[in-house]
Amino acid sequence: MIITPEMAERIRAQGRKVVQTEAEALKRLPDRIGEPFVAAAPAILERCNEAERGRLIVSGMGKPGFIAQKISATFASTGIPSFALHPADALHGDLGRVGNKDVVLLLSNSGATQEMVELLNPLKRTQAILVVMTAKKESPLAQHADVLLDLGEVIEACPLGLAPTTSSTVMLALGDALAMACLEVRDFDSKDFAQYHPGGSLGRQLMTVTEVMRKDKSLPVVLPDASLEQTLDVMTSTVGRPGAACVIAPNSGELLGLFTDGDLRRLLTNGQATLAMDTTAVELMTPKPITILENKLASEAARIMSEKHLDQLPVVDEANKAVGLIDIQDLLELGFTP
Repeated sequence: MIITPEMAERIRAQGRKVVQTEAEALKRLPDRIGEPFVAAAPAILERCNEAERGRLIVSGMGKPGFIAQKISATFASTGIPSFALHPADALHGDLGRVGNKDVVLLLSNSGATQEMVELLNPLKRTQAILVVMTAKKESPLAQHADVLLDLGEVIEACPLGLAPTTSSTVMLALGDALAMACLEVRDFDSKDFAQYHPGGSLGRQLMTVTEVMRKDKSLPVVLPDASLEQTLDVMTSTVGRPGAACVIAPNSGELLGLFTDGDLRRLLTNGQATLAMDTTAVELMTPKPITILENKLASEAARIMSEKHLDQLPVVDEANKAVGLIDIQDLLELGFTP
């Protein structure tokens, strides 16, 4: 197809019109967030948790069905048990997935989609809470909702006024708003988020120091009076050969200093070739080394090690007790880049 200048202008104009129409609908949406929205969040939070074992079930027909999948996935990714249910599947056996402790979120712009309306009576019998998202307050779905999320007047951006465009965008935004509102009142933080995103680059971003540090038998520690010979033995015999040893206080386990193979090389190149093997760790160590708390993100540890040119980074708890050691090679293997 040859695109003439006139056709190109029509394409640009239509694209801009669609975006503008949908943007204007989104600008009006905040005014629709009122008491029903506030009621929907507690309904979900009170039922869809580990204690009650309820689920948020999201359903829609056609394009709203795709939006239902995304909304459900967003809730699940923030710790709310959820799944998307196709209305046709529900009408042919899958309604057995819905229990009396669940919340069902139904999406329908018209509120009168046949397959969705047919679900009303069966869903009512389950005693699940029905939350309906629609643009038609007088529709069958709206009239039978326990909680109605009114989208208000929605003008589709389709030139024919038929294809779901603005309506699906508004549904998605309101679903995101509901999910994030539930997240907000639960004090859900990045550590909680990490539990549901263990893989890929996002998983790396959310990994904690505790997950990547060497600890327990893999943590090389010596007491202040340990000899150089003993210290070197710990550095080389500890699992993973860390090339470093944390010097700790005898009773409290408080981190006093760090001695690394790099420190040894520097001592030898500074003219101490005859360094006595009975020299103690407290004489050799770097006192008060740079550390990181165990509850911090691994990405922060990677940043510190890159900026300070460190190969090892001691990990401490709130009382400055040595609880771990991060080795730069471990971070590199996990995909963290300097």
